[in-house]
Amino acid sequence: MAVTTSSGTTSSGTTEANTSVLRSEIEEFCDTNWDPDLSVEQWWDLLANAGLASPMLPEAAGGRGYGSDDAALVSLVLAEKGVLGPPTGLGLMLAAPTIAFHGTPEQVERYVSPILRGQIGWCQLFSEPNAGSDLASLQCKAERDGDEWIITGQKVWTSGGQVADMGMLLARTNLESGKHSGISWFAFEMDQPGVEVRPLTEMTGRALFNEVFIEEARVSHDAIIGGQDQGWSVANTTLMVERASLGTSGRRPVGALPGHKGGSLQKRAGDAASSGNTEAGVPMLGIELWKHLVEMATKNGKIESRVLRDELMSLYALIEINRLSILRAKAGGASSAAAPNIGKLTISEITRRSRDVGLRVIGADGMLTGPDDTQSDGMLGEIALFSPAPSIYGGTDQVQRNIIGERVLMLPKEPGPPKETPFKDLPKN
Repeated sequence: MAVTTSSGTTSSGTTEANTSVLRSEIEEFCDTNWDPDLSVEQWWDLLANAGLASPMLPEAAGGRGYGSDDAALVSLVLAEKGVLGPPTGLGLMLAAPTIAFHGTPEQVERYVSPILRGQIGWCQLFSEPNAGSDLASLQCKAERDGDEWIITGQKVWTSGGQVADMGMLLARTNLESGKHSGISWFAFEMDQPGVEVRPLTEMTGRALFNEVFIEEARVSHDAIIGGQDQGWSVANTTLMVERASLGTSGRRPVGALPGHKGGSLQKRAGDAASSGNTEAGVPMLGIELWKHLVEMATKNGKIESRVLRDELMSLYALIEINRLSILRAKAGGASSAAAPNIGKLTISEITRRSRDVGLRVIGADGMLTGPDDTQSDGMLGEIALFSPAPSIYGGTDQVQRNIIGERVLMLPKEPGPPKETPFKDLPKN
């Protein structure tokens, strides 16, 4: 089935095109190519061939070189047309932009193209039991063996590790240098001897996170992204993209899990698009939830409470401030270097306030998380249980404040050994 757009695959100049022209192009693409009887795999191929799976990526990496405003418009139109969106997960969100920026052309072709087509699912192998907030203290070890590296260590809080084919692995390749400068970023195969993934069940009842045990697993030397011992700068790109993504909101099309373990590739695309399962257990927040809270409060009479109305407007103001901050950043206006960190902090606060306002609206029904909750079908109960998570994953709120203080406000760093101290000489937890 041929891909048809009004102008074919576009050049980087599309970012300056009139919004209505871009909207018309994406609408025409959907009208011409969407067929709910296609398999998910076939539809994702069409999106990738048109550069629409991740349009912010450069053209050489399979994108369109769009800015964030045009990319957001693409997502909005796909959602409005009711088609299946691109693959969900950390491959598209984190691995693809990181490899596109730091990888060689050969690595971009090897790793990014399968991500855009949903062929491969990824997870993030960064955090460790003793290296969470202080990620540079990681102790996962990589030892050179010819053209390969032997990896031994433990990772934790690995989102989607149980369905991932590949991992963004940080491992220590040099014990003689400082803790930030002896790390490498590997594209790591999960399905191999020596890798064990154990799901961690949360109080929501889901297992979004995992712990991963690695014992003498292997990875090729040419799977290092960004150069040997240069992994900290590569990881910072990954973390910057992650915090910016977690700190943004907007209407997105329904997606599906990538990779053969995700179980979506051979499904009917129309069925996947109507499933509504967009974020694998992560509650959706923002203005639509706020409207839902107002509607419920109006129905059950709680809207008569002045205190509740004040809390609702406070939540609305926070959501609107976040939206306007995102628009300012998209427009290229004056924006702080701390914008991604501020956005991450804002989403943590929006989650907490959504929990508090939601529980005030439905009262004791907030203890219900199943279909017996007639007021919210368990959604608000799940948000309440999930609410601590955003202040932890992607870098804790405390880490975000430290980054803002030290890197933006230029406040003194916390006391510690000199940066150049060899990692092997640093005190261990």
